[in-house]
Amino acid sequence: MDMTPQEIVDYLDQHIVGQTNAKKTIALALRTRYRRLQLDPSIQDEIMPKNILMIGSTGVGKTEISRRLAKLMQLPFIKVEASKYTEVGFVGRDVESMVRDLVMTSLSMVKAEHNENNKDAIDQYILDNILKKLLPEPSHFASDAKKEEYNLSKERMKERIILGEMDERTIEIDISKGNIEFNDTNMPPEIARVQESFSKMFSVMGKEETKKETSVKEAKEILRQEASEQLLNQDQIKREALRRAEEGGIIFLDEIDKIAVSSRSDGRNDPSKEGVQRDLLPIVEGSIVSTKFGSIKTDHILFIAAGAFHLTKPSDLIPELQGRFPLRVELEPLDEQALYQILTKPKNSLLEQYKALLSTEQVTLKFEDNAVRAMARYSQKANEKTEDIGARRLHTVVEKVLEEISFNALKYKNTTVTVTEDTVNTILSPVVEDEDLARYIL
Repeated sequence: MDMTPQEIVDYLDQHIVGQTNAKKTIALALRTRYRRLQLDPSIQDEIMPKNILMIGSTGVGKTEISRRLAKLMQLPFIKVEASKYTEVGFVGRDVESMVRDLVMTSLSMVKAEHNENNKDAIDQYILDNILKKLLPEPSHFASDAKKEEYNLSKERMKERIILGEMDERTIEIDISKGNIEFNDTNMPPEIARVQESFSKMFSVMGKEETKKETSVKEAKEILRQEASEQLLNQDQIKREALRRAEEGGIIFLDEIDKIAVSSRSDGRNDPSKEGVQRDLLPIVEGSIVSTKFGSIKTDHILFIAAGAFHLTKPSDLIPELQGRFPLRVELEPLDEQALYQILTKPKNSLLEQYKALLSTEQVTLKFEDNAVRAMARYSQKANEKTEDIGARRLHTVVEKVLEEISFNALKYKNTTVTVTEDTVNTILSPVVEDEDLARYIL
């Protein structure tokens, strides 16, 4: 997390075009969290995260900015849609389940890190278990010569297992019937804990082990799970996952405009919308949520809300919720130049992805600069004539241009195919000019 705001913005610039204000706002919010953790615990609790409200139409980069940042910082991150939650009493997801989702994400991250840090011990456990099945140990009464011969064979067999030469060999392994995992985050934690208690009780009573015939390759994966359970401190992992979710978790709350009640609606809107806002309020303000791994305080979770606000305004949210999102940032709509840069500038841009995909068929794909500009221009026209879906329009346009080449890839094998401006005009001009056709195809 020790990155300056400028370093964070520089990283985002490699993947996302424009939206400098939004990048700066989020970079500063994350840096503030890092600064807070350096302070004395007596003042840490007083400093609350500055939640962010991002306003902008679809496809301008709201989700991508947040997702990239969470990946960069190795922070627990989840994206949820506000519209799938309903207030208590209605059929739908419980609002608190988003916090439980965050804890599950955090747990997966911490487990993966511990597995990586203990990779050698886990690999050794797998190797020892497979060796015992492929090359049973000699009895205690075996001669020294037999034992020496076994040790030599063991070393050779180890090497063959590591190199993957034994992957297709079939062996029989013992699989412990572990506890059943209940990962339904919408289930009340009390019920989940009761179910897990029953699971553990039956597991202890039964102590069941089943034998399974499998290839060495599959056995490696099965034993990796078993090794992780036996060698790692599961309680420590759970405590660390809770701490990370509490101190560094980010919840991206998309489509928040869908739960705003328009002032022009005269109260005829779905009554659950305002109810969802009121249910969200204690979580965003700071409360304690029960999970099956323990309780988590939401005071220092960073909430980033986003919405297009076409039919509603941020002021249509209840005042208490508005106050919990003090940082407001408006994302700019994408013009033709921005769309062109999205196709060419980011690492692993859309065009680079298509080049890589077709290279698997031994087709070398090239794009003339004028062709790329033409695709950006047609995307912009389609956005103007129909719904403005921002950069998402590029996926449809590029797919339409490359459809024939991709379909007949075998015909172009071992050749270089250059997409020209004429190619783009021939394919897209009739579609974009006909508004009805554009509405269905692009």
